[in-house]
Amino acid sequence: MVDFTVDFEGYLVNDKKSSNNTIESYKRDILKFLDYCDINHIKNITDVNDDAIKKYEQFMYFNGQSEASVSRSFASLRCYFNFLKKKNFIDNIPQITVSRRTTTKKLPEILTNKEILTLLQQPDVSDYKGCRDKAMLELLYATGIKVTELIELNVDDINLQIGILHMHSAKGERIIPIYPDAVKSLKNYLINVRNIVVESDDEQRLFTNMSGQPMTRQGFWKIIKQYASSAKIKKDITPHTIRHSFAAHLLENGAQLSDIKEMLGHADISSTQIYAQLMKNKYASSYSRFHPLAK
Repeated sequence: MVDFTVDFEGYLVNDKKSSNNTIESYKRDILKFLDYCDINHIKNITDVNDDAIKKYEQFMYFNGQSEASVSRSFASLRCYFNFLKKKNFIDNIPQITVSRRTTTKKLPEILTNKEILTLLQQPDVSDYKGCRDKAMLELLYATGIKVTELIELNVDDINLQIGILHMHSAKGERIIPIYPDAVKSLKNYLINVRNIVVESDDEQRLFTNMSGQPMTRQGFWKIIKQYASSAKIKKDITPHTIRHSFAAHLLENGAQLSDIKEMLGHADISSTQIYAQLMKNKYASSYSRFHPLAK
């Protein structure tokens, strides 16, 4: 089968302005599909029809893939086949839709206010690593940015004098306020730690590992797990848990969905509405437990 993945990557970079993580995710999904095609003797991309897509979906479920994984993979395939059609590599696009399942979409895990405060108190700011970690955790909860955005921030992206974070990407720009305690932690890190850890004047990243090299998502994931354990938080915490908690806590305290959408950088408010459902479920549970006539 002719391999169009190089052209597809160029399309994602130049036409779609996709992030590096999105590109890598799409490529992985497409390569898995192409491997499946080879194993099942589908020699040409033009031979992929509705039936082949349906059988691939069944193959993924049979091999233990979750509905979320199948949906993500199909999103990659839709993008790939749209690219092929746009570039005239194929004439028709097969139907790429996930079969409806009876399972209910799992709502995101969030931390309570107490759990967040406990987590933020875990780093020991008397040493360099703890001071850096405190600044990272505070900034993550202050702004709700993704972990990828966090580790790719440059020093110039924050203005501590007025307390704002300036996010900019190919998809647009957004300004997010930073609360005073987070500003204080960031100042402490910049003054007392970063200039010692980062020896190169050419390094613009706000946060690095303790060797002064760019931090990875996996590196920050380990930091989160370490402090969640020391805080004795039993929930399955990921960096995205703090993003979810940021949005849910804002909504719980009266923020408008439209404002939360802008701060999170969602392209469509439908992505933000999941937090409204989360709050609805929470209040319904409290009502049924504590209202005397609801028992």
